[in-house]
Amino acid sequence: MLNIADTLRRWCHEARPFALATVVHVSGSAPLPVGTALAVDTDGTAVGGISGGCVEAAVYELCQQVLAHGGPPARASFGYSDDDAFASGLTCGGEIEVLAQRVEPAAEPHLVAAFEAVLAGRPTAVAHIVDGPDELVGRTLHVPGEGPHDGTLGSGGDDRQVVAQARALLRAGRTACIEVGDDAGTCPPKLTVLVHAHALRPRMLIFGAVDFASALSQAGRFLGYSVTICDARPVFTTAARFPHADEVVTDWPHRYLAATETDARTAVCVLTHDAKFDIPLLRLALTLPVCYVGAMGSRRTHEHRIGLLREADVPQVQLARLHSPIGLDLGARTPEETAISITAEIIAHANRGTGRPLSHGTGPIHQPAQPLPGLAMAP
Repeated sequence: MLNIADTLRRWCHEARPFALATVVHVSGSAPLPVGTALAVDTDGTAVGGISGGCVEAAVYELCQQVLAHGGPPARASFGYSDDDAFASGLTCGGEIEVLAQRVEPAAEPHLVAAFEAVLAGRPTAVAHIVDGPDELVGRTLHVPGEGPHDGTLGSGGDDRQVVAQARALLRAGRTACIEVGDDAGTCPPKLTVLVHAHALRPRMLIFGAVDFASALSQAGRFLGYSVTICDARPVFTTAARFPHADEVVTDWPHRYLAATETDARTAVCVLTHDAKFDIPLLRLALTLPVCYVGAMGSRRTHEHRIGLLREADVPQVQLARLHSPIGLDLGARTPEETAISITAEIIAHANRGTGRPLSHGTGPIHQPAQPLPGLAMAP
């Protein structure tokens, strides 16, 4: 639902009831992920989408029914129809499950706070019961990045469990389903809770104020990264040269990296192509629990760099993390093409993709997300 927070906040402020249809389960090659939503207000205005167009009309009708008749949330599944290509099915071959419910803004004041946090760029999560006892399905809980939670799922014990796991998902920047409660179905009941996570943008740290960095900063910004350009040479490291960067820093790369914040979603791209910058920077970067570390250079430069890193006592297990020469083999030559090559490798690595043409493979296009350590993920 957080993908349409701007409109939902306005409807809530106007005390306008609406139906909310949320993708709660995905299997196979479905076009949009769990947590994506479509909403319809009492005037019939629709916002958002759940399938890229395949089943929107059927979900819109489901929302209108929920709005008109009230009652408990309604559930519907959509998959590919072999018999009728125009039926309400996913032509991509996957399957999705959708939960549609009526939302009364006066009864869900904590949702307004969640939507406002999203629009203000603050990390926040909404926990949403999508399976369990009928009287609990559809309830929501707001879990801000900092401070106490707001709302309740119906049980203090469940609230505490959900808040803890929601914060873990928020730190990872992942929307996913979790399970809480007694598997035996006694007390408290077993619940499947969809955690909608709106995290701070992941960071892309680009070292080297070169033309390739300018193109890469634009591509990174487009992909939703908070982009930093860092170089020790002030004459090249200017905001005017890198208008798409969120931050432009003049400092020695390894010194800046040691002082700045990184996490498991951070991408480190080393474009300096100069051993006096590269070696101390990579020695540090390869010890950090970041998502990706890549370094630019020819194969000869790569071999020389690896030799220097070994001389600096960097162990093989760390060297194996280095993506060098940086990027996928796209035949890229221009800075813009090289930026696509680099970002394509980052995407493939983060999502455990192969980087091969889809036409050369078989099976589902979209792979399920890997569970986070310590989280019980719903199937």
